[in-house]
Amino acid sequence: EYAAAQTFFKKVHSTTKDEHTKANTAYYIAQSAVRLNQSQAESLMTDFVERYPTHSKRNNAFVGAGNYYFSVGKYAVARKWYEEVNERELSPYMRAQYYFNKGYSLFKAKRYDESQPYFEQVAEVDKYKNQAQYYLGYIAYQSDDYDKADELFNDLDQDEDYKKNLVYYNADRNFRKGNFPKAIEQAKEKLPSASAQDKSELNKIIGESYFNLNDYEEATTYLEQYEGKKGKWSNTDHYLLGYSYYKQGDYSKAVSEFNKIISGKNAVSQNAYYHLADAYSKSGQKAQALNAFKNASEMSFDAIIKEDAMFNYGKLSYEIGNSFESAPKVLTSYLTKYPNSDHKDEVNGYLVDSYFSSRNFKAALDVIERSGDKKFDVYQKVLYYRALELYKEKVFIDAIKLLGKSIELNKIADFTEKSKFWRGESYYQLEDYAIAITNYESISNTNIEDAPELKLKDYQLGYSYFKLKKYNQAIDKFKSFLATNPQTSFKQDATLRLADSYFVSANYLPAIENYNLATQQASNKADYANFQKAISYGFINKNDQKIQNLEQFISSYPNSSYKDDAYYALANTYIAQGNTNKGVENYKRLQQELPTSNFVSKALLKEGLIYYNNDQPEKALGVFKNLVDKHPKSAESLQAVKTARLVYIDLGRTNEFASWVETLDFVEITNEDLDNDTFLAAENPYLENNFAKAIPAFENYLKQFPKGLHTLKSHFYLAQMYSKQSNTLKSLPNYLAVTEYANNEYTETSLYKASQIYLEKKEYEKAIPLLLRLEEKADFQENRTFAKSNLMKSYHEQKSYSRTLDYANKVLNSRDISNEVKTDAQIYKARAALALNDLDQSLNSARRDIHR
Repeated sequence: EYAAAQTFFKKVHSTTKDEHTKANTAYYIAQSAVRLNQSQAESLMTDFVERYPTHSKRNNAFVGAGNYYFSVGKYAVARKWYEEVNERELSPYMRAQYYFNKGYSLFKAKRYDESQPYFEQVAEVDKYKNQAQYYLGYIAYQSDDYDKADELFNDLDQDEDYKKNLVYYNADRNFRKGNFPKAIEQAKEKLPSASAQDKSELNKIIGESYFNLNDYEEATTYLEQYEGKKGKWSNTDHYLLGYSYYKQGDYSKAVSEFNKIISGKNAVSQNAYYHLADAYSKSGQKAQALNAFKNASEMSFDAIIKEDAMFNYGKLSYEIGNSFESAPKVLTSYLTKYPNSDHKDEVNGYLVDSYFSSRNFKAALDVIERSGDKKFDVYQKVLYYRALELYKEKVFIDAIKLLGKSIELNKIADFTEKSKFWRGESYYQLEDYAIAITNYESISNTNIEDAPELKLKDYQLGYSYFKLKKYNQAIDKFKSFLATNPQTSFKQDATLRLADSYFVSANYLPAIENYNLATQQASNKADYANFQKAISYGFINKNDQKIQNLEQFISSYPNSSYKDDAYYALANTYIAQGNTNKGVENYKRLQQELPTSNFVSKALLKEGLIYYNNDQPEKALGVFKNLVDKHPKSAESLQAVKTARLVYIDLGRTNEFASWVETLDFVEITNEDLDNDTFLAAENPYLENNFAKAIPAFENYLKQFPKGLHTLKSHFYLAQMYSKQSNTLKSLPNYLAVTEYANNEYTETSLYKASQIYLEKKEYEKAIPLLLRLEEKADFQENRTFAKSNLMKSYHEQKSYSRTLDYANKVLNSRDISNEVKTDAQIYKARAALALNDLDQSLNSARRDIHR
């Protein structure tokens, strides 16, 4: 009766004078407060031990307080009082109780290592033996010391008080030891009588045991019954159930479980992402699989999963596309990280196909060459298409190398034939016509459906023979080509070239016949055909017919690039017939209507010579001086100076001639014979194609006669020879030197070649002035188209979009241009309009290009 006892002890305590009695009453007052759970109990007990530090009941006070709080389940408070106890002062009985209670208080706080020694102290004490063994077994179990746990728990198997509890631990212990069949047996034995919470845990043990035995169907049955720790599942729990569904092919349920755990950043999440991806993939949800493989590949908890996930990420990127990053980028990244992967060859195959399908033939070829495996199905196609790109970029030598590999590989017959054709074209562009012919002749099948260019075999052979001046062979090939009834544009051109071949081989009647055919076939190039026909009449002594045709030509084709040729030829023909007035009249018409023509200087020279031969020296001198003034450095001006010298000599006014010549900076009259001899020494080997001898000879001539009679020709011949040797460093300055002379027969070619070199070097600011001159001066439509097209591209490179737009329109308005040139013009027009924020025009140009 602690309350009553406490009341009486308080009365004694307040009235007694005896210190020993006072101390005893303080002890019992405090002990009563402890048992009555009074709020002041702790302070009373503390006050007692502090006031009477030597009292015999001090140690009992600590034990008593600890035991009381232990008995009412306040283990943390009990632990606090037990910490003050001096165990050596306790009786054996109290010591055993103290050891067990303190051990259990620590056990409840999960301080297992600290509690173990106290339980071991009472492991042989009858009263506490079974309990101590149970808790020591549990501590061993929690520490994964299953052998020790088995030893301790086995001793308790016959004790009915512990047997039921031990079924769960035995099952879980066997599970942890990997004895899954035994764990299943023990857990199932306990399952019917277990509490709701224990049932949940036992279902987990059974389910995970079946999982580890790869019996996923049984595992699913029990894992589904698990309710989680405090009603909450861990990521591992979701993974086990998800994987069980996955192994049974129930991918929708697997996806549901895996999706519950992928937000984590741990090995389980990485594994879940990987199997989630595979589940998506196997259920046909490729896009979701791609994303899941990507996430699994970005985690580094499991290196094997990371690598395999990245492989599958790349593979799916190749198969379905990738909005995150390009398939080639993913595949290249995989090969960089795993250069020795077992999937290396497979990934290289995907990479090549990806580059091929995106038309990145250069990258595809790099992959094949780097891998060293030439067995790819698309290898020959890659070689072919990359070669065509190089051809278009005018890198003909590299294109030839790749086309040679394609021909040597010879896996796809159609591509072998096409490669032969384009290798021939490349050699043709390099002006190596003999080897071009060899390649064209090697083509055995010209009827490949997707290679219409092969039908041009005889056409290209005709051109090659024509370039080699083998006109009879050219005639045969052009006739053979025309017999195939080709497209209109090629038909007319082949007819013209056939006519030209007859013309240059002096077969003028068939030439005239074919020039007539060409004018009937199409309107473009009709001016050239009519002009050549008129010239041909002259060679068969039908000058009246020639004159009539030339007069008609000038009237019918007022804007033709051959109009100046026609005036000049007409004037010469009149003079040849003795009608000098008509001849001079046409020379003057040429000068007035086409003052920038190359024939103006020739016409002036002819006019001056006519006056000179007709004994009109003053008129002759006037014309010669006019020629020299307007066309200095031209071959005609040099001839004019020479003839003027003769006029002045005839007039006895040589001092005037000397004074006049001193004002000219482009000619030296002295050493004329040496000048001619030195030039001929260079020209003769040049005409024999002996470049090794001709080049140093011309260089010597220019060094010796920098203002000589033949500097123009020398510069041009040197430029041509260096060009054929692909030596742009030396060909360029010579072409530029030619362009500095007044318009002459070499100006157009030099402007074309020099601008082409600058374009290849991407020096657009230097190319543009030359292209502008070429556009204005060119006699040939092809060269004007070349000038306009490249002015368009050059202005675009310099971000001069208005000019780009102007020239794109000029190109599109040009006659007789290829679809490729039209396509480029539409593209540049679209880009320029877009840059100028003219979206409608840009879109229209893009649509026209797509339609084309």
